[in-house]
Amino acid sequence: MAASPQTEKFAACLRMLKDRSGRGYDRLGKEAGVSGSSLHRYCSGLSVPTDYRVVHAFAKVCGASAEELRELHRLWALADTDRDVPAVTAEENPEPEPDEPVGPAQGSPGPDDDTPPEITRDDPGQPRRSRLPGKLSSRSGILAAVVAVVLVAGFVVWLPVGRPASASPATDDRLLYSPACKSVSMGQHDECVREVQSLLVRAKGRLAVDGDFGPETLRRLTAFQVLAGMPATNVVDEATKEALYGQQVSMATWTPAKVAKRIREVFVEDPGTAVSIARCASYLDPLWVLPNTNGSRNWGVFQISDARLRELDGTPLRAFDPEWNIKAAHRLWSVRRDFHDWPSCEAALKDTPKKN
Repeated sequence: MAASPQTEKFAACLRMLKDRSGRGYDRLGKEAGVSGSSLHRYCSGLSVPTDYRVVHAFAKVCGASAEELRELHRLWALADTDRDVPAVTAEENPEPEPDEPVGPAQGSPGPDDDTPPEITRDDPGQPRRSRLPGKLSSRSGILAAVVAVVLVAGFVVWLPVGRPASASPATDDRLLYSPACKSVSMGQHDECVREVQSLLVRAKGRLAVDGDFGPETLRRLTAFQVLAGMPATNVVDEATKEALYGQQVSMATWTPAKVAKRIREVFVEDPGTAVSIARCASYLDPLWVLPNTNGSRNWGVFQISDARLRELDGTPLRAFDPEWNIKAAHRLWSVRRDFHDWPSCEAALKDTPKKN
């Protein structure tokens, strides 16, 4: 089966990095901790790695810049989303493959481990675009017919159902409460997404306002929900809309420079390596979130996993506190006095040729 457009874009980016490195698949594979044959499949668009850490390690040994790493992560997330979506039209009404997840609940992993639990999907047999529920469409049609009749009569009367004619109607002109924005989630590209992004920026979130609900927006939405004390649902639900418009949550946090300075102060034993590990893991972003294919997430500066958080008596909210996160990472480092909890970043640092 031909690769999806998103998978091909991801593969093209990998090929560019591989060609630029001037090294073969076997050598790159050894340096990145993956087989050369697997790298060949990824670069050819024949498959998409289920764990982003493999991609990150490969990109690092190829000398990818921070900007290239961000773009590669975006392309990987989109390609991973398309992994199990059959390349057929809605009219063909295909039967799902035996191992394909059918209609998983938003925010919960499907039965296939290759399905990224952090990414919500439309029905596999339908085109991936924002759609209005049928009931809303029917109501909109009835309303349009009523308005047309009234306009023919030469005047307009607004009489909401269940409200006396003498009462002034309660209106809410906030975009996210319009029928078109009933649900906002991964994969959408419209004005509803742009409104969410604008509200996140107003809350001091760092992201682009482009109307595209991709990995960057998902990370910021997840961080906002955690900071607001609500479940990280991966979708803009009613509670999230209220919090976004309420302007009571601030996403302001430490700058990368301040994060690096504090890491050097805490990791006095090996400050340079500690900063490099954190930069590899999160770009020194205290609110960085990375989903794993098993349903867990990594949080904060040192990308501490859910499992490690439980061992450290922490929570995602505490992990977003850079002071707590850095000290918790030092506790993990102190167990064996090495960076074994960050194997991909540690391997990438060791295998990267030293610059004179």
